[in-house]
Amino acid sequence: MSCNPSTLADSQGRSIVYLRLSLTDRCNFRCEYCSPADYERPGSLLSRPEIARLGALFGRLGVRRIRLTGGEPTLRGDLVEIVRDLAAAPGIEEIALTTNGHRLSDLALPLRRAGVGSVNVSLDTLDEGRLLGISGRGARLADVLAGIDAAARASFPHFKVNTVVVGGRNEDELGRLVRYAWDRGATPRFIELMPFGQGVPVPTARVKELLAGQGVRLVADPKSGWGPAHYMREEGSLPARYVGFIGAITENFCDRCNRARIAADGGFQACLGGDSRHNLRDLMRRGASDGELEAVVREALRLKGPRHHMEAPEARLVLLPMMGIGG
Repeated sequence: MSCNPSTLADSQGRSIVYLRLSLTDRCNFRCEYCSPADYERPGSLLSRPEIARLGALFGRLGVRRIRLTGGEPTLRGDLVEIVRDLAAAPGIEEIALTTNGHRLSDLALPLRRAGVGSVNVSLDTLDEGRLLGISGRGARLADVLAGIDAAARASFPHFKVNTVVVGGRNEDELGRLVRYAWDRGATPRFIELMPFGQGVPVPTARVKELLAGQGVRLVADPKSGWGPAHYMREEGSLPARYVGFIGAITENFCDRCNRARIAADGGFQACLGGDSRHNLRDLMRRGASDGELEAVVREALRLKGPRHHMEAPEARLVLLPMMGIGG
């Protein structure tokens, strides 16, 4: 595969057009599968001007989509302004956001007006007690559901509800979660548990069996998006209603990876399953030029392996915490 030298590609020739950018490692939820780590000091996080600079740099290098993650990105008081900065960067076609939804009832419309075109809300259960067990005492189901309703009213072009399926926690709710999302114009997606924290993983193939047993009849569909999900549609539905699946462990999709990540502290990470970061924040604060930043990014991508090995037992010993990477 040949690549334009002015754009980004890794050692396997995979073009990098999608950047996941964590705005903070802080979160009001403590989801057991996110492997909560100690918080970074506030001054260690990327500032708004640093984020804007990186957005402009990556836009010039061929990145077309930036997803804002965390921790919980809505805890940043300057989130709307950050979105405006990034939406104005030449080359950037879409700004996306992943959130736990707890502040979305107030922020959905301002974020949409600022330039967010895609929003993913995490919803692992529709049971208040279960949510507290999965996500800690800071989680409030009513706030999450109000945020989902606000997102539906804001009419984001792309709107998804993400569920991490955890054995013994929420397998009996999958059909209900699908119908809840569909009723609000969202696409439900089910994500395999990755080895960053606690919990029992449920393979994607088993998730599909559970959905069928809970009355959600799906058929194959060629629909795809920017990310790694594959989709199926409800049998006989008009207009079509979809369900997405992300099976990073049992349905490896590294061969079509188009993503890189910047952690909340400015660490550039070429692979989610890797243990290596190159700190762009420190370089910027030492006065590095854009050319020097680009050289570091290209070197990190040159060293990126063909695939992750998160399924290996020893992976837990080297994986960096999910909180702050942004998934």
